Amino acid sequence: VDEGENKGRGNDDLVMDCGDLERERGITITSKVTRLDYCQKIDGQENNDFVVNVVDTPGHADFAGEVDRILTMIDGVCLVVDAAEGAMAQTKYVLSRALKMGLKPIVVLNKCDKDEAWGRIEDGEVEMELMETFDSLGANDDQMEYVTVYASGKAGWATTDMDEARELASGKKERKVGDDSISMRVLLDTILKGITAPEVSPLVGIVNPDEEPFAMAATTVGKDNFLGRIATGRIYSGTIRKGDTVALIPRETADNEVENMNLESSAVTGLFVNRGVNRTDLDPPVASAGDIVTLAGVPENIAVGDSLTLASNPVDHALETPPINPPTLSMEIGANTSPLAGKEGTKVSSSNVRDRLYSETDNNVTLSVSRSASDAERSTIHARGELQLGILIEQMRREGYELTVSPPRIITTTCKETGVELEPFEEVIVDVETEYSGSVMDKLTGDRKGLLLEMSDSADGKTRLVFEIPSRGLLGFQSEIATATRGTAVVNHLFLENRAHAGHIGGVEKGKMISNAAGKANLFSLANLAQRGELFVSDGDIVYSGMVIGENSRAGDMEVNPVKAKETSNMRTQGKEEKMYVPPPKKMSIEELIGYMSDDEVIEVTPESFRLRKTELDSGARERASRSKKRKMMANNK
Repeated sequence: VDEGENKGRGNDDLVMDCGDLERERGITITSKVTRLDYCQKIDGQENNDFVVNVVDTPGHADFAGEVDRILTMIDGVCLVVDAAEGAMAQTKYVLSRALKMGLKPIVVLNKCDKDEAWGRIEDGEVEMELMETFDSLGANDDQMEYVTVYASGKAGWATTDMDEARELASGKKERKVGDDSISMRVLLDTILKGITAPEVSPLVGIVNPDEEPFAMAATTVGKDNFLGRIATGRIYSGTIRKGDTVALIPRETADNEVENMNLESSAVTGLFVNRGVNRTDLDPPVASAGDIVTLAGVPENIAVGDSLTLASNPVDHALETPPINPPTLSMEIGANTSPLAGKEGTKVSSSNVRDRLYSETDNNVTLSVSRSASDAERSTIHARGELQLGILIEQMRREGYELTVSPPRIITTTCKETGVELEPFEEVIVDVETEYSGSVMDKLTGDRKGLLLEMSDSADGKTRLVFEIPSRGLLGFQSEIATATRGTAVVNHLFLENRAHAGHIGGVEKGKMISNAAGKANLFSLANLAQRGELFVSDGDIVYSGMVIGENSRAGDMEVNPVKAKETSNMRTQGKEEKMYVPPPKKMSIEELIGYMSDDEVIEVTPESFRLRKTELDSGARERASRSKKRKMMANNK
């Protein structure tokens, strides 16, 4: 379970969080698995060889589908906690899923050498927080009896003895070179002792009872330019060798259908394992039950959740995989259609964009893509939240795509029994400085229709607030709360259930400043406009008609000319030219823009910039559409 301890520190030495976005944001976005060949020491002698597979998962609820399928590959969890800060809110989702699956936890209190850590440990504050977290997540009696390892990853020591840890943290005792009794071997030995080896149970429905059939569920799939189609997963039974022929069983296959199916098959061209983040050949190329391996040369139509088995000795049913949680958000994405299209990116056609979106669904099982019903050039994508969509768009931008992104829509359903419209509700946990707790409550319990469930203060001057709120109420919340709390709030949310529609959400929407001319923004115009609102552009930026260049301080949109220059003449004055000043423009991330834009706006995304613009660039067409909308609303009210 990733506790998010890497945020805000230098990440050059990190192995698991190796992606550029992961290093920049300090979070885990994609799961990784690595294999450790560990030789255990008993009485100072190395005489037991073990293989330990370490899996790192995302912690955010937006990546729920990836978390659930990754947890099916493991037999236990290590909860890494900052001893000075305690259990973080973002741990709740992954830990709850692990506990629900009956996995045995091991708690690692890291950064015990911090000055403020031992006061919290000796007062029992950290232990109490952990016990409350486990209890609230439904841990059973066996899971509550977890082992605690005290450690300092930076100093390279670990121990299960609290007194010894205190001496190491205070500097009274130092770890000597070669002293394995307080090295990271303690953590690995605790894992070997506390987490049982994979249990391999014979599968029912064996065609050839003389040999246990090979069965593996595909957890991740991909394509390699040299190896072809590849799949990674845990082997549940049997043995696989390089050159064996494997057959594909789709995840939806019923138990009695396999015998009558013509299964797609192919020969395994390679067996690989991950060491660090590098894929290496397995030597010898043989893997058995309990191993997590990557197979090359698997059938072309394999998808996440499908099962692989030997064609010569197949199982008669697909392996059970966790169901996919329903999406809560939809959005339309298409090629860039602005006047600046094609000037900054290399992949600009709608077919390129659609192919990229479909390829993303290979591994990202919580995403689904379909053609837009309103525009054939766009694709509708269904996802779990703003963060998941924002990261996908950011990845595509860095790959050279130019996109047009429409406003997000919450996915509603209808109750079959009552006919009532339902919408998703979420639990929101906010950790914030106590002085800002009032601002958080005002933001969530007002127009956003949130309900405060719990409020608790800690000794370090922070307050934890727990809310229940419609998913619609969270759109745009992150940017608002970051401003209101000066960036000190940590917000995490978790899907609860579908409930009756909460009605209209939102107060008076702020107006926008919309450019009515094309060209480069001029300092003279921007200085005057800055007095009427907050700008999104600076001097010299390229703008065009219909582009949103700022936020109006009053309600309602305002047409402005940001390219107008100061008139020149041959008239002279005694006074000096007045010095003009323009405040720095407000820059927003993709996720912030997704929550900020109005229904009649879209985001233009290119490898070099983000621009917010109106869907209809022509001001006359916008005015006619606005009048038509008002007439329809008046007719509906009647």
